[in-house]
Order: sequence, then C-alpha cells, then structure tokens
Amino acid sequence: MGLSKSTIDIRVRDSINALLIAQGGTMNTLSVLSTSELELALPELKGWSIEQGKLHCRFQFSSFIEAFGFMTSVALVAETMGHHPEWCNVYNRVSVNLTTHDAGGITMNDIHLARKMNELAASLAMESLLG
Repeated sequence: MGLSKSTIDIRVRDSINALLIAQGGTMNTLSVLSTSELELALPELKGWSIEQGKLHCRFQFSSFIEAFGFMTSVALVAETMGHHPEWCNVYNRVSVNLTTHDAGGITMNDIHLARKMNELAASLAMESLLG
C-alpha cells in the first residue's frame, strides 16, 4: 500500500523546512529567503517562478466566473494571513506576484500563500471536471 499524494506533499514540505533550518535558514515567516532557500522551495510550487524579485504565476480557468471565484477564495485566505497578493485578472486569467513588502523580498509567507493558491486552483479545476 503506497503513500497518498497528500502524505508525500506533507513529507516533502517538512523536508524542505528541515533543510532550510539545517542550512542556517530560518522559519521566521518575515525573513527574506536566500537564493538557495528559494531553489529548495520552488520545485514544490508548480507553475511558479521568480520574476523581477517576486514569486510569479499565471493561472488560467475555463471562464471569467471561475477566475473571479478563485480570486474571491484567495482573498479570504490572504486576509486571514494578513498577506495580500499583487494580481491582475483579465477574463479567465489571473496573474499573481507575491512578495513581502515589509521584509523587502520573498518570505515564507509568500511560499505559504502560493501553496494555498495552487490548492485552491486545483480544487476549482476538480469541481469543474466533476460538475
């Protein structure tokens, strides 16, 4: 019996966090991540890249309503985190840039929000397939 995808994702996330700490990194969510820390975190963030010093991703949905629904869901999460994305919506596309302005760069807050955005986008895609 194999491990579920969510179990593997949690173990990968925990391994990345342990590596960050072992390499002298910190789990302080407001510390700017080093290049090596970002290189460790990026592979788990499907579709994300670094552009102009910010985490960047472009999501595409089947309709404007799905794109706007995604933004609404993210807005609720972002508000609870006290961390808000820079984003733009054009019809069925949402472009996102994440950075922690107070820290002056990309922090674990950005990684956490990017991860959550991927989860929300995936759940919308599943609902679309089921619905």
